[in-house]
Amino acid sequence: MSLIAFGLNHKTAPVDVRERIAFAPDRLSSALAELLQGCGAKEAAIVSTCNRTEIYTRADCVREELIEWLAAYHRLPVEAIAPYVYDHRDELAIRHLMRVACGLDSLVLGEPQILGQIKDAFSVAQDAQALGPVLSRLFQHTFSVAKQVRTDTQIGASPVSVAFAAVSLARQIFGDLNAKTALLIGAGETIELCARHLHGTGLKQMIVANRSIERAHHLAEQFGGIAIGLADIPQHLYQADIVIASTASPLPVLGKGAVEQALKQRKRRPMFMVDIAVPRDIEPQVAELQDVYLYTVDDLKSVIDEGQKNRAAAAAQAEEIIEHQVGHFLDWIKLQTGAELIKSYRQQAEQTRDDVLFRARALLAAGKDPDQALEFLANTLTNRLIHRPTVVLREACATGDLLTVQSVQQVLGLPPNASEQ
Repeated sequence: MSLIAFGLNHKTAPVDVRERIAFAPDRLSSALAELLQGCGAKEAAIVSTCNRTEIYTRADCVREELIEWLAAYHRLPVEAIAPYVYDHRDELAIRHLMRVACGLDSLVLGEPQILGQIKDAFSVAQDAQALGPVLSRLFQHTFSVAKQVRTDTQIGASPVSVAFAAVSLARQIFGDLNAKTALLIGAGETIELCARHLHGTGLKQMIVANRSIERAHHLAEQFGGIAIGLADIPQHLYQADIVIASTASPLPVLGKGAVEQALKQRKRRPMFMVDIAVPRDIEPQVAELQDVYLYTVDDLKSVIDEGQKNRAAAAAQAEEIIEHQVGHFLDWIKLQTGAELIKSYRQQAEQTRDDVLFRARALLAAGKDPDQALEFLANTLTNRLIHRPTVVLREACATGDLLTVQSVQQVLGLPPNASEQ
């Protein structure tokens, strides 16, 4: 019974393939039930995100069976997904799950969202009663490893995106952002990421300005902010300690005059501005004003490059932690294997005992002498218990298999020189 990590991700498959084999959240439980039945899997969990679909299972099935099941479930031909999948087994599967959970296999190195997604997959599998002792232990161990990596390394600390870099610079300038106000100009993906990062720092006052008020409202309401149109920026600019702009406008939406007026109303309190747009949203002349810190995408590049270097160094540390923890989990599996062997051996011995005891009682019930029944019990039980070890030992001696002879001596507790007596 192998541990298997099977699936595809952003490295192996284009988005149109990933979209076709993604599992809808409300279908995961039924998919797990079908997987356990269809592939003969003993345990299973499914991780399905925009960047990856992975099946973690304990099963005896081969790669082709999993491909066929996945294709059939999504009503696709096998050849539509076969070129893109990977199949990791046992130690490689353990290492893969830990690397994924720690963000080492992500599009953005060290991103933390994947850990939450794996925890969600674990919960769904638990609720669906699709987990057994091995996968359950593996996922819980993996969560501990991910926590250790986050605690002991800087894998998630350095900025590696424009949005993260912008917010990191704001924190360097202002320190605590709780009491600050941010004006976000635009409502696209980058501005949304900025909003999430700002919200994560504890910032509570947020203004979203966009050409489409509806889109501004949709973004602002997620973070308890307010929405305004681009034309309303001058009336609200003085409130903003932080301004981040990213629109598709061909011309600047914020000029030097408007910023000068805002600074007067702010009584020269500093403003931090980041212009992420290309072409620029903020007139370059704004940088000439005192009490304004204006950064562009080019300015952020050095911050991002440094962040990538820091994360790469942290990733190397994380790999060492993972390697150590993979060994720990493999040791646990070996102990479980030993426990199963001991259990099986004990059951075999108990069955032999019960069989012989039944026959001895039958002799007594037939009126045989009790001493005769006891002698039968002792001789028969002894012969049955030593039969298999005796056969193995005789064959090993006959073939000169010294290693087996020594192993039998050790298991049976025989003295090292017993064979010479």
